[in-house]
Amino acid sequence: MGSRGIRARWSRWGWVKRGLALAFFFLVPAPILTLLFFRFVPIPGTPQMLVSLLVGKGAHYEWSGEISPRLERAVIGAEDQNFCSHDGFDFAAIQKAIDEHKRNPNKPMRGASTISQQTARTLFLGYAGGWMRKGMETYLTVLLEALWPKKRILTAYLNTVDWGDGIFGAQAAAQAYFGTDAATLSSDEAARLAAILPNPHKWKAAHPGHYVARRAASLQGRSAAGARDKLNFCVR
Repeated sequence: MGSRGIRARWSRWGWVKRGLALAFFFLVPAPILTLLFFRFVPIPGTPQMLVSLLVGKGAHYEWSGEISPRLERAVIGAEDQNFCSHDGFDFAAIQKAIDEHKRNPNKPMRGASTISQQTARTLFLGYAGGWMRKGMETYLTVLLEALWPKKRILTAYLNTVDWGDGIFGAQAAAQAYFGTDAATLSSDEAARLAAILPNPHKWKAAHPGHYVARRAASLQGRSAAGARDKLNFCVR
């Protein structure tokens, strides 16, 4: 092999090393530094908000440091009842979803993502799907649980979650649906906001249909029981 071939070979190896170094940076230092920074600083936006802006839906968003405990309890009851006790993954809920799918294979598998998983997905991954995204979501959830306390995870989730029609976060949702602030939501308003999270683009919190109203009433009762029995111990 001549000197030109050797130089070309080393040049290709240099590109491989640079590519590996770049991949390592985005997989390890970048998310860790990002999470450490946003553990203390309000999150300015998410990939989902950017997509919403690009497709013309807008992105109504305002970070709130004060969110009603009623909403916190209602969302835990609706989305992740074991949030305060698991380490990012609710394996019992995952197994239950698998068993239900086996009994009814023609129905889509029920989601079993925890609030921690949803927060990691929202902060870093947006709407992208597939097994690769699922793998990245798992990795980022482990980092999130290691670097943030439960209270911060819940606060970030409530401030960035999609509440439909270009409305992101509890403050924007409280203002849009009820003309109030996230800190002063009533138990009924909080339950209705939590009730529509599985399908916020179809269901409406301000004027709920029969199903959403019934679901909200159930969540309201569940939240009251959780507060009384101190089940959601990571909520103030």
